[in-house]
Amino acid sequence: MRRISLWLLSTVAALVLLFSYRTSTGAAVTPEVVAVSTPAAGGKTYTGDTVPTREGDVQVVITVAGGRITAVDVPIRPGGSARHEEISARALPILVQETLDAQSAAIDAVSGATFTSGGYVESLQSALDAAQIA
Repeated sequence: MRRISLWLLSTVAALVLLFSYRTSTGAAVTPEVVAVSTPAAGGKTYTGDTVPTREGDVQVVITVAGGRITAVDVPIRPGGSARHEEISARALPILVQETLDAQSAAIDAVSGATFTSGGYVESLQSALDAAQIA
């Protein structure tokens, strides 16, 4: 009797886990251009290193005018699958806005986009180093 109860309990637990597993919808995500603002006249662009991550390469380009970051673009971003496109489409606008607000690479990672966030920050820091911005 004890074995039957244990078997029944483990079967129910396995079924609950199986049916609660969330899968992607399979819908195609159209990548968007991630540029928050138009570069200021006289601004200079600095291209960060292309950083490889587990999800794909990331590269950040910043525009600096008057010692301030006025625009951020991410020309190379993780992609290649619907899941990676979905993560990039959600995380990159947040990272760009945080960069413009902080005016540095001292920004928080986006939950669920740890690898993309890490690659973004590393590339951003190399662009800031090239621009000689702390």
